[in-house]
Amino acid sequence: MADYTARLTALEAELADVEARLGDPDLLADQARFQAEGRRYKQLEEIVNEWNHLRDIQGNLAAARELIEVADGAETEALRAEIAELEADAVDHEAALRLLLLPRDPNDGKNVIVEIRGAEGGEEANLFARDLYDMYQAWAKVNGWGVEPLEASESDMGGFDHVTFLLKGDDVWQRMQFEGGPHRVQRVPVTESQGRVHTSSATVIVLPEAEEVEVQIDDNDLQVDVYRSSGPGGQSVNTTDSAVRVTHKPTGIVVAMQDEKSQLQNKAKAMRVLRARLLQAEQERQQGELSDARRSQVGGGGRSEKIRTYNYKENRLTDHRIGLTLYKLDKVLAGDLDDVSDALLQDLREQQLRSSA
Repeated sequence: MADYTARLTALEAELADVEARLGDPDLLADQARFQAEGRRYKQLEEIVNEWNHLRDIQGNLAAARELIEVADGAETEALRAEIAELEADAVDHEAALRLLLLPRDPNDGKNVIVEIRGAEGGEEANLFARDLYDMYQAWAKVNGWGVEPLEASESDMGGFDHVTFLLKGDDVWQRMQFEGGPHRVQRVPVTESQGRVHTSSATVIVLPEAEEVEVQIDDNDLQVDVYRSSGPGGQSVNTTDSAVRVTHKPTGIVVAMQDEKSQLQNKAKAMRVLRARLLQAEQERQQGELSDARRSQVGGGGRSEKIRTYNYKENRLTDHRIGLTLYKLDKVLAGDLDDVSDALLQDLREQQLRSSA
């Protein structure tokens, strides 16, 4: 790690600076800065702890190599075994440190807003959207993430035309970032009377939640419309104009919320989603992408534009991006997505290591 020593020394000094700032009572008055400093401290602490561990191993390795020069007999064999073990540990910890030194995703540590919509397949697509929603709720429980419903529009048979919710947790973006895109299901729908397998799809959009300080929105750029909430089939579920539609005129982004009974609450939720969409659009612009991530995640919503297939008859899940196939769909739908997430995260890290080599 000779090439990284100067950088690691600088990060060690930065850790001490951040720790000192976190002890400043004035910082507590600015919760956005306090949380940002806390996230940075956690990142730096992980790097420095790994470096310290590697240095301890390297020190022990150097000492063992000196001792073997003067050792004999059984002591030599024991030192050779110890050196081999220390060398293997050093390789493992150096690889772990290289991963930690890769450029950080600017969305690490953020909460995420998830939108799920039924796409191709009529009511079966809406029912599948409900299944995906239930799957993510179960996964959130497994990981200890907080869940906050934002908005939902149920379909006639209890599925979702669309549903939006917030997931809260330190590693929620790291895990959920891979879920955005078209999801395809192959099964016999409850609407099928002759037992034939149908293929339908739902789209998932994953947006990092934006803090107000990250996205400044001019009130003059907003058009806010209020209307009466409606349920499945379009029937009115409220006698007051509590539903809110917010249009960001410069970008044309529209967000509608109707779940709360208060206009103010619905507008507040709509603004959170709007900020998330604007943040992602700005991040994509800065990265020089031709189209924003929301469009790339949704695609056309078609059954052929899938990132993942859920085959109920074979109890099979296939992630097409990395060629992963698991025959435990029932467990995945019950919230056991860690094997899928781990494989996608490992693939991302390998790509990053290759590009940084």
